[in-house]
Amino acid sequence: MTTAPRPRFSVRIGMSQAVDEAPYNGVPGHLLEPLRQWVQSNLPDYVATALCLQLRIAVPAKTSARNHLAATRSWELLDIVDALLRYEDEDGWDGRDDGSLARLLDVAGSAYQVNDRDNGLEERITPGVREAVRQAVADAEAEPSAGSAAEHLSAAWQAAYGLRPDPVRAYSEAIKAVECAAHSVIQPNHGRATLGTMLGEIGNARAKFTSALSTPSSGDPIAPMEAMMRALWDGQTSRHGKQTGTVPETLEAARAGVHLAAALVQWFVSGAVVRTP
Repeated sequence: MTTAPRPRFSVRIGMSQAVDEAPYNGVPGHLLEPLRQWVQSNLPDYVATALCLQLRIAVPAKTSARNHLAATRSWELLDIVDALLRYEDEDGWDGRDDGSLARLLDVAGSAYQVNDRDNGLEERITPGVREAVRQAVADAEAEPSAGSAAEHLSAAWQAAYGLRPDPVRAYSEAIKAVECAAHSVIQPNHGRATLGTMLGEIGNARAKFTSALSTPSSGDPIAPMEAMMRALWDGQTSRHGKQTGTVPETLEAARAGVHLAAALVQWFVSGAVVRTP
């Protein structure tokens, strides 16, 4: 969570204008040197060489890879930090954050933060929203019948909010997360079930399912779940190719899909939606 800075003394006594304290994109001037120093102190020489190869960064002659990486700026510097956090070698060394980078980005008001696993950067969002998805992942991990729902939901989150978002992958992983979580409830005997076939099952046999939601006697207890699943399924524009151009999901749509999937995963793994005896 970004620390809310105290207004400067000169601003508090009316001698100067307040500065913009909104989250800073890229690497603003006040963060540049501290971030370079963090890279310099956390980057072994042999890892620096590997990162240059991975990121396709050419190192000038007579310059060490480590010094060259630490001297970069703006988006390329963030790419280096993200790659360093993700780096692992066969001897067990990894570049995961020990908390120092997270504090640095927080105090500097960066628009980016270290992710939950301390192995990459992601866009900074409201803590409550992040916590809701984190809880859905944790609950899915604890429920064997959810299969790999937790892994898919985590991958969807990273693709939606990582340093270099991938909307198409985010949306696809979100759908997979729901398919894994819902499979044992809706179509446990269908080995090749998809969100589409599950929606068909619900439509053909509504009486087989119920939810924890309180509804009037004439109401439909699974209508909200069905509507959410339908919205997620129909919203995927890049599922299949055809004669006309494929339309990739927008970042906004992908993020909405991830949050919709998190709610559905939570419903299924918590037992809020069940198959009636």
